[in-house]
Amino acid sequence: PDGVLLAISNAPDAATAEAIARALVAERLAACVNLMSPCTSIYRWQGEVEQASEVPMLIKTTRRRWAALEARLRELHPYQVPELIALHPAAVLAEYAHWVIAETRQPRR
Repeated sequence: PDGVLLAISNAPDAATAEAIARALVAERLAACVNLMSPCTSIYRWQGEVEQASEVPMLIKTTRRRWAALEARLRELHPYQVPELIALHPAAVLAEYAHWVIAETRQPRR
């Protein structure tokens, strides 16, 4: 059975985050993407400690659309290794889950 996933990613700036969010929703890979306030990320990359401003994205999708979302995010994202983490909620409001599933369903051909 299908189910809701909450995916987390970060973009380097608001314009990139918005472009990714619009593409994912337009292509029915996400029902909704929340663009959060910019944050500071501190991380290790290629042996060095780095710091960058990023825009967090909360992506609502489904298990059935996960593989396609992952592939498309890799295409759209400017990072060599974009962050993409999926969380499976322990509970979701039934009406909301139905909406997410309906909005990410692939159109019939």
